[in-house]
Amino acid sequence: MHESKPHSPWLSLITLLGLTFFGAIASQLILILAFTLITGKLDLASLASPILLAENNRPMLYLLLGGSSLGTFLFPALLLQRIERFQYQYFPQRKAGLTAFLGLSFLFLMAFSPLMELISLWNMDMKLPGSMEGVETWMRTQEDAMGNLTKSLVMTDGFGNLMTNLLVMAVIPAIVEEFFFRGALQNICFRLFNNQHAAIWLTAIIFSAIHVQFFGFFPRMILGLVFGYAFVWTKNIWVPVFAHFVNNATVTIMAFIFHAQGKTFEDLQRTEAYSPIIYLSSFILALLIGYYFYKKSLAVNHSYESELD
Repeated sequence: MHESKPHSPWLSLITLLGLTFFGAIASQLILILAFTLITGKLDLASLASPILLAENNRPMLYLLLGGSSLGTFLFPALLLQRIERFQYQYFPQRKAGLTAFLGLSFLFLMAFSPLMELISLWNMDMKLPGSMEGVETWMRTQEDAMGNLTKSLVMTDGFGNLMTNLLVMAVIPAIVEEFFFRGALQNICFRLFNNQHAAIWLTAIIFSAIHVQFFGFFPRMILGLVFGYAFVWTKNIWVPVFAHFVNNATVTIMAFIFHAQGKTFEDLQRTEAYSPIIYLSSFILALLIGYYFYKKSLAVNHSYESELD
């Protein structure tokens, strides 16, 4: 028997944040060592600049992105589950209806895509008040830096580079971020507020803010909401992981295709306005798919729980 008093949500949160801090530090130290062994020199300035690394050492940038994600997000979430394994289940994997939920997740993202582009266009054109001009300049500088980093990775040729990009920019982020944000953090937030909606919204806001890409804040927050509700409804962590992967992989593959066609990263980012009927259709279709997803989850969960009685 492993009976112990359940940790309070505040203790779980402090534990997660502590593990995240130490995980981030440890992963950076390991990456510094790896950089030193690979290049034969200790160049902390280069390691601190992902863009510089992208220009000079592409494999090291892959290692930096993948390694830091694992150390900062995945390992802390897994360690928290290990510590509280007899108290909470952070990563449920209920298999009932899984195939249907994966398919519906894919269809929802495709249906919602035009509307998401409209939201992205609005967010990119966002202007802060004149009194906050300095803040806006800093935000756009951060956005441009991340854009240059992404451009240096995704605008490439060769099947091997495409597969590596899918691993580093789609597979790894989908797993590590969903395990951390939806699995661990959202669960803790629910225990704090005893309200699933509050937990999902707060986690989505933190999820978007942590990327430090302010002119893509709202589209990413909406994705966080989609992932959060999908997780709660299906009780399977792999559903939001799959949806996250589909979103990232779509962009990665589109960038590869654009590069093969001689187009630029700016062409990829350029959003063309559709007719109002397209946006309305996108909204209605996504709403219908989302509603069916929700009703399907109710039926599946009811059937699953009935079998346990």
